[in-house]
Amino acid sequence: MIPLKTIEDLISRHSILEKELSSGDLDKKLFAEKSKEYSDLNEIIESAKKYFSYENEKIDLEKILEDPQSENEFKIMAEKELKEIKSQNEIIEKELKLFLLPKDEADKKNAIIEIRAGTGGLEASLFAADLFKMYEKVSNKKKWELELISMSRSEAGGLKEVIASIKGKNIYSTLKYESGVHRVQRVPDTETQGRVHTSAATVAVLPEAEEVDLKINESDLRIDVFRAGGPGGQSVNTTDSAVRITHIPTGLSVSQQDEKSQHKNKAKGMKILRSRLYELERARIENERSKDRKNKIGTGDRSERIRTYNFPQGRVTDHRINLTLHKLEEFLEGVAFDEMIETLTLQAQEEKLSNLS
Repeated sequence: MIPLKTIEDLISRHSILEKELSSGDLDKKLFAEKSKEYSDLNEIIESAKKYFSYENEKIDLEKILEDPQSENEFKIMAEKELKEIKSQNEIIEKELKLFLLPKDEADKKNAIIEIRAGTGGLEASLFAADLFKMYEKVSNKKKWELELISMSRSEAGGLKEVIASIKGKNIYSTLKYESGVHRVQRVPDTETQGRVHTSAATVAVLPEAEEVDLKINESDLRIDVFRAGGPGGQSVNTTDSAVRITHIPTGLSVSQQDEKSQHKNKAKGMKILRSRLYELERARIENERSKDRKNKIGTGDRSERIRTYNFPQGRVTDHRINLTLHKLEEFLEGVAFDEMIETLTLQAQEEKLSNLS
C-alpha cells in the first residue's frame, strides 16, 4: 500500500506548479523545467486523486455493511460497489507505484549500438549483419535516425563489427534490453549435409552521453594518430587520419578510421568513448545499489546469452523471460520486435515493483 501522505504530496505539488506556471513570474529556463514536471504529474494526477478518495469511500461503504439497521437491499448494493472500487483501486495503485519508481535518467537518451560477430566464423559475421539490418528496419518503422559510426566488413556481406548512433524519442529505454549475446541456429549456405550450425553475435547498447553528463579531462587522454588501413592491410589513405583515443585511468580505448578527416575521426571516437565511460559509471553505481540483487533483465552483461534465433523452426526465444515467438521472419523485419520489448519492459517493471514492496 502507498502511504497517503505520498499521494497527498503529489496532488499538492501539482497544484503548486499549476499556480506558478500561470503566474507569468518564471524565467524561460525555470518555466521549461516546471512545465516538464507539471506535464509528468498530469499523466498520473487523476489516478492520485481517485486513490486519495478511495479510503473515505471504503469507510462509508463498510459502515453500511456493518450497521445492523441497514436494509438488506442497501447492503447488497454497498457490497457490490465496494468490490468494484477495490478492483479499480488495485489498478490505480499499480499505476502510481510505477510512476513513483526511481527513474533511469538514461532512458530518454539516444543510444550507441555496437554489434560484433562472435563464435562461428563467417556465419557469425553474416548473423551480425542480419541483426544490424533488423535494427535498421526497427529504426525506419519508428522514424528514428540511425547514423553509421564505423563498420568492418567480412566476406559474403557479413560484418565483423558495426557501431551506429540512433537518435529519436526514448531510444535507450527501448533498446537497452538488446545488450548481450544473440545466438543463431540455421543451416549455412555452404553446408552440403544440411546440418544446423550454431553461431553468435554480441550486442552492446549504450546511452549516448553528452558532455554535460560526463566531464573528461584532456590530461586523462592519450591520442595516437596513424594511417588508415584497408582490407588486407593496404593503405586506403596517404595521411595520418586514423585516431586511437585511450582513456588512461580506465584503460578504455577507441579506434576510428572511417572518415578521411582526423578531426572527424576524433569526434566520432570521443562520442563512443564518452558513452562507454558513462555506461561504466552507471554500472558501478547500479552494482553498489544492488549487490545482493540479481537482475534478470537488462543487465547489459555481454557474456549473457539473451536470445536464440532458430531458423529451421522459425522461432525466436528470449531466455530472460522464457518467451518464444513463432514469427522469426516478422521479428527480423522489425514487425514483431515491439511484442518482445513490451514483454521485457513489463517484467522489468514487475521486478522493480516487487523489490519496492
